[in-house]
Amino acid sequence: MSARGFVVEADGGSRGNPGPAAYGALVRDAATGAVLWEMGEAIGVATNNVAEYRGVLAGLRAARDLDPEAPVEVRADSKLVVEQMSGRWKIKHADMRDLAAQVRDVYPAGHVKYTWVPREKNKHADRLANEAMDLAAKGEVWRPKTPVAVDPELVESATAAGPAAGTRTAVMPGARADAGSSPERAANSETPPAGWGPDLGTPTTCVLLRHGETALTPQKRFSGVGGDPELSERGLWQAERAAELLAARGTIQAIVSSPLARCRQTAAAAARRLGLQVRVEEGFRETDFGAWEGLTFGEARERWPDELAAWLASPDAPPPGGESFTEVARRVVVARDKVLARYPAKTVLVVTHVTPIKTLVRLALDAPAQSMFRMELSAAALTAINWWADGNASLRVYNDTSHLREG
Repeated sequence: MSARGFVVEADGGSRGNPGPAAYGALVRDAATGAVLWEMGEAIGVATNNVAEYRGVLAGLRAARDLDPEAPVEVRADSKLVVEQMSGRWKIKHADMRDLAAQVRDVYPAGHVKYTWVPREKNKHADRLANEAMDLAAKGEVWRPKTPVAVDPELVESATAAGPAAGTRTAVMPGARADAGSSPERAANSETPPAGWGPDLGTPTTCVLLRHGETALTPQKRFSGVGGDPELSERGLWQAERAAELLAARGTIQAIVSSPLARCRQTAAAAARRLGLQVRVEEGFRETDFGAWEGLTFGEARERWPDELAAWLASPDAPPPGGESFTEVARRVVVARDKVLARYPAKTVLVVTHVTPIKTLVRLALDAPAQSMFRMELSAAALTAINWWADGNASLRVYNDTSHLREG
């Protein structure tokens, strides 16, 4: 188990009980008190108890994403939630039983400690919940004002050196606050001006490499996490050509890869040429396309016409049994911020998939989620983004396949 610990603070409220409801949740480093993540989210019409449970659930999931091994203490001012999750009170209501089961599923039994705190000691989470309700009443989306999603391994050094040393926001300032898009909710409330400002030093450069072809790629079939196909002969050739180019340039200082086989194979080719180790980051895996895995677009449209239309219309709509673009963006943002915090001012090769790369590009460009349907991204193509200290981003290269020319 990790030596570092987290404190999750959670609260929820409902104006009407049931009525318009929201939760507030944050994750602190237990040793330093630094806020690593925070969220306020309106959840529609619900009771106070449902909102309280939703806050605990969101906070625990965020803590797990930051470090699944770190011990966690949940602090909440809901006696009901604390006593029920501690096993001292029975859970009689069906809605509460379902939410409690989801909370228990986040971590193994015994990993989380629950502590009741008086309301005056839970003001931060309470403020987040009320801000989310106030904004939802005006049709607006909550956005945080403090740094979030910092890699927990870097909190201690960042705290010692001051906030500029290691803190990163969960989404770079300037990301568009489209309704329903959780990563945009995590953007700072103030957008840094675009363009050229004072010298901000050396940016962190993410060289994004899409994996080489698999047997499904030329057939244009949905290929997410299902089946985990390996590279085809053509894909292995593409991976070697990309590795050859990157070695010739000599700028890559670290390699990060999606956990899926096709990316790990592509990353391994680069690692051999560059003499580097590959760090696997779960957040960079491809979308889970659920029931559409292995199907062509036409086959999915024939079998699930309404679901496909909804998926094309909204980033919040998942494929049947799959994952929405909003959900993908949430974990991609956390994975990106881990890279930016771990490798400041370095050039990092990130080997990943279509959806994560397009997500990073559209966030860098402050573009809406639907823009991803207007981006072409070829197998083994290279894309590069600079991330600057003030939160601005600069797209340097997109879909470069010059290294794949034959003859």
